[in-house]
Amino acid sequence: MNPCDLSSSSAAELLARPPYAGRLLIDGDWADARDGATLERRSPAHDVLVARYAQAGVAEAQAAIGAARRAFDSGPWPRMKGAERAALLRRVADGIVRHQERLALLETLENGKPLAQSRAEIAAAAELWHYAAALARQLKGDSYDTLGEDTLGVVLREPVGVVGIITPWNFPFLIVSQKLPFALAAGCTAVVKPAEVTSGTTVMLGEILLEAGLPAGVVNILVGTGPVVGETLVTDARVDMLSFTGSTAVGKAAVAKAAGTLKKVSMELGGKNPQIVFPDADLEAALDAAVFGVYFNAGQCCNSGSRLLVHDAIAAEFTAAVVERSKRVRMGDPLDAQTQVGAITTERQLHAIEAHVGAAREAGACIALGGARCGGRGLYYEPTVVSGVGRDMAIAHEEVFGPVLAVLTFRDLDEAVELANSTLYGLSAAVWSRDVDTCLGAARRIKAGTVWVNTFLEGHAELPFGGYRQSGLGRELGRHAAEDYTETKTLHLHLGQRTDWWLPA
Repeated sequence: MNPCDLSSSSAAELLARPPYAGRLLIDGDWADARDGATLERRSPAHDVLVARYAQAGVAEAQAAIGAARRAFDSGPWPRMKGAERAALLRRVADGIVRHQERLALLETLENGKPLAQSRAEIAAAAELWHYAAALARQLKGDSYDTLGEDTLGVVLREPVGVVGIITPWNFPFLIVSQKLPFALAAGCTAVVKPAEVTSGTTVMLGEILLEAGLPAGVVNILVGTGPVVGETLVTDARVDMLSFTGSTAVGKAAVAKAAGTLKKVSMELGGKNPQIVFPDADLEAALDAAVFGVYFNAGQCCNSGSRLLVHDAIAAEFTAAVVERSKRVRMGDPLDAQTQVGAITTERQLHAIEAHVGAAREAGACIALGGARCGGRGLYYEPTVVSGVGRDMAIAHEEVFGPVLAVLTFRDLDEAVELANSTLYGLSAAVWSRDVDTCLGAARRIKAGTVWVNTFLEGHAELPFGGYRQSGLGRELGRHAAEDYTETKTLHLHLGQRTDWWLPA
């Protein structure tokens, strides 16, 4: 069977495979929990057991931190040449490509996203490891030879140390790949805690790292819960930096607790991202982007285009077109090659989506399409369009994290920008117009880390990613990504004899 062609294999056959068995990676060895604790994951799309893991507790978290600390303080990794670290990162990227189908299948089974989207995610992640490998050879400091003939200034970049990495369940493999390879490129060691409901691909990454020859203790991977493993990473003084992706509420709590040790923090948090459509836009392209932007990954995306801001002059027609196009979106079994929208990842998230839509209905908004979970097996929610949304309604400014589009209208550029900036978030936005003045005028005034112009949800390793305001702290990706995992050190060199200051001239 061609592993990329499911036509010769039924979903039932794939689901009949034994559950994936994952263990804890600590100091280069695979281990079970000391107390024998385990964690099971059932597919949100099929309600069958797909994975079973050893579940880390405080003891395992402390052991992993200790291993990362020793690997940094006395191990070879931080002292290797950049070219040596780059070579290993390239081997990891190649390993990801070799294991792409295996990784994609487990991601789909645990997350509920369509298999085609999982495959694309794994491929994109491999590119990030290649990009990080290039940066490993480019990290450099600076020098100043203009401070006088008796002075030379040298600025060094040194790895920050042990990095605690906490990743979410919506893009588990992509997001760990936005963090870990750049930390490794800088010479750091790490303890990684994936979301407990989608841990599989991160554990598989551990296998690939060992195959590539990563020294023991450089990367440790713990399956466990936030209140136990996450809390330990956030509060332990041996962890020098915390890199977190998740909800704004949890991110705020993590920052507050990390302040106890004043560790460096990087936060990629929530968003309520607008797509702004002006009358002169390519409306067919904008329509496609509006539908894609909110239903991609079932809307479980921090960059989801969950707010559609449409000019009054075209609002009725464009909203009707969005509803009609949304009816054609194919929702179903994520193992089916035709599926565009799969399952919601957790029952808790499905309840949250229902609550948001219910509150919008009670506030007077119109549920133009969908608005309910689907019956039968699995966690599915209908593609939903909510029109008649007022700017003061909760659904206009709160993150839903589901396949739910809130439609608002505006009269002119000023009001569009005001609406775009009317939430606590500032992760991303899009502007649709053929007028360059309109596009750039809006883009420069919108408070967001990324503004797409006449496109949506495109990403490249070379471009920084992160948000304004309560969408986070710091940036990932881009040419400075590895530098974010470093500290700078100034060497002030005096040449020749130095005069004792207390002696008279």
